[in-house]
Amino acid sequence: MEASFDGHKLRIAVLGAGMSGLATVAKLKEAGYSNIDLFEKSEGVGGTWRDNTYPGCGCDVPSHLYSYSFDPNPDWDYKWSLQPQILQYFEDFADKFGVRQHCHFHSEITDCRYDEATNTWALTKADGATHTADVLVSGLGQLNIPSIPDFKGKDRFEGPSFHSARWDHSVDLTGKTVCVIGNGPSAVQFLPEIQKRVGKLINFQRSPAWCRPRGNRKYNAADKQAFAKQPWRINWYRWRIRAFADFGFSAFLQGENGMSKALKKMCLKHLDDQVSDPAKRALLTPDFEPGCKRILISDDYYPALVQPNVELLRQGVREITPKGVIGEDGVERHCDVIIYSTGFQSTEFLTPMHVYGREEVSLNETWKAGAEAYKGVAVPGFPNFFLLYGPNTNLGHNSIILMVEHQLGYVLKAIDRIAAHEVAALDVKPEAMKAYNDQLQADLSKTVWAGDCASWYKTESGKVTNNWSGKTTEYAAVMREFDSESWQVIPAE
Repeated sequence: MEASFDGHKLRIAVLGAGMSGLATVAKLKEAGYSNIDLFEKSEGVGGTWRDNTYPGCGCDVPSHLYSYSFDPNPDWDYKWSLQPQILQYFEDFADKFGVRQHCHFHSEITDCRYDEATNTWALTKADGATHTADVLVSGLGQLNIPSIPDFKGKDRFEGPSFHSARWDHSVDLTGKTVCVIGNGPSAVQFLPEIQKRVGKLINFQRSPAWCRPRGNRKYNAADKQAFAKQPWRINWYRWRIRAFADFGFSAFLQGENGMSKALKKMCLKHLDDQVSDPAKRALLTPDFEPGCKRILISDDYYPALVQPNVELLRQGVREITPKGVIGEDGVERHCDVIIYSTGFQSTEFLTPMHVYGREEVSLNETWKAGAEAYKGVAVPGFPNFFLLYGPNTNLGHNSIILMVEHQLGYVLKAIDRIAAHEVAALDVKPEAMKAYNDQLQADLSKTVWAGDCASWYKTESGKVTNNWSGKTTEYAAVMREFDSESWQVIPAE
């Protein structure tokens, strides 16, 4: 009997034109698939690197590793490059691999429903238009919806206010009094930039974060030429960065060990070297172990905080007033602009999109106790639906692109089975999902992410939903082979 689908007939929908979605389309095309539609809510590719344009925006992974293994770039300007060049890399990738012809921009998908009668996915856009696909792949990631706490009086503030991930470049900060609420990875990058031009900077941080030195370097023409003419240099460099980062993973295990001691010592020395005032050092010394929250990487964050035009407050916010911010100390501090560096809705995966699987079961309902997936890529009851950068695939120590490439290899093996055999759909078995996540959570309980501190890695109830529990090499081993025994086959009629 002729197979129900082949690479040209199979209709594949991809959500999001960020790092994951772009790689998905490129690899699908390479594998011989052509009926691919990529839906992106914005006007272009790049995902988080298009959204985040704040001053000093960059990546906390060295650029040669924060790039696809199958598309190395010899022309990075810096070891840790900035947002404009990272966005350009993804723009160039989309052109080079013919991704744009599959893109539907300004196309936000709000609703996805699985039709058991036809074994297809019905997608609804924000404008009401619909689309049908046999396979649905989400590349929406974990850090795309900004989160601003519901501070009392937030909407009463009379001046400009915005989240760092939606930077308002029309607001001139020169000479202004600016309140920055939060001290996450974005703040550590933009705060030193705006400190140079504001009149006064007031930084509210409920809890300081550990920070280690960046040690950035600029690549000269000779460096770039060597990378271009001898590609093995990039591969070796990538391996060295990845291996060194994986070697240090034990620093994120609970209990003192040589690596965790070394990490803490490095961070404390960095603080001591850059902050001479004992009172400010005390304000900036965390009360939790390194790694429990995301570690900051910067050479200019601490020097900016000790400048005379900066008021550093180790406290949260009680209320926003028309003229400023009231801290937990009850004091109102007037300001002209408020910038929220308060993170993302990281544990609410796929928000605000709604996904419904078999028997109209909602994915939000399935995940009400905390998101989880089989190997981070599939959920029982949602056939032919695959996640990239899904639950428990984030890293606190290495490049997420490594993880996504392993996920993509696994997902492509699943899609190949749908296209090449008499298979209408694949649905991961509940027992496989439970066994995998029971072991995963047991492993995560041994890490600092399961510790006392609150972080974006876990839900309010304490379940770690974002991070992988080990090294990237361990995840690669998990994803190397497609374990067909863990999947239920829905046959084609």
